[in-house]
Amino acid sequence: MKPAPLLTTRQVVLRIALIVGLTELAIMLVAPAIPIRAGNFYLAIFDVALLAVLTTPALYLWVIKPFVQGRDAMLSQMSELASTDPLTQLANRRVLSKHLEEVLAGSEKHHIPAAVLLIDVDGFKQINDLHGHDTGDAVLVETARRIKSITRAEDMASRVGGDEFVLVVNRLDPDQTRASENAVQTAQKLIELVKHPMVFDEQTLQVGISIGIRLLGFEALDSRTALGEADAAMYTAKQTRRGSAILFER
Repeated sequence: MKPAPLLTTRQVVLRIALIVGLTELAIMLVAPAIPIRAGNFYLAIFDVALLAVLTTPALYLWVIKPFVQGRDAMLSQMSELASTDPLTQLANRRVLSKHLEEVLAGSEKHHIPAAVLLIDVDGFKQINDLHGHDTGDAVLVETARRIKSITRAEDMASRVGGDEFVLVVNRLDPDQTRASENAVQTAQKLIELVKHPMVFDEQTLQVGISIGIRLLGFEALDSRTALGEADAAMYTAKQTRRGSAILFER
């Protein structure tokens, strides 16, 4: 649901003036009927007190509440835009780097392996060139949705630019061989999932993915190196056996 627009300064001033003005007019019309015998000073105090009591609910409901809600919605939207890819709504590169550093630190401290899967869409350029950018965007959105569909709560899916995605898979088996098998199985599941035909604008489209895998937690690494080595494994997959998953090995 689209958030309510933020009230402008002019709208706030006009609403306050309208509420105060109408309330004061009502008090002036009703005041002569109120049997109060006092001097001007006490009548003024009574007027101010009554004005405050009567205007507070209206000011809250018509000025303060919508202003705060609009501001909070805008701040939330700004935060979301700063942390997500606008096309696919996956995490962006900045959030991925921070998450990956946390995963690397946790893997080293608690000896819980993880893996970073760098995913490149095969055949995307041909679809983009032949059918146009709208179709290409639709393919990226659907690919992102399929990646997200197998992402667990402790994992993170990200789009890092163009037709490249990253999936950080957490909490693999402590044994290195089984951890490798876990990561490859996840990659194979993704490959099978993405290669299913997609339908957009009455067109049936099909792409594949090549994946480079870098295990984490068995040696000291930083996020830049981990992504670079996953990228190298992905290019090996594209060059030798497109549509496959390759585990990085020195």
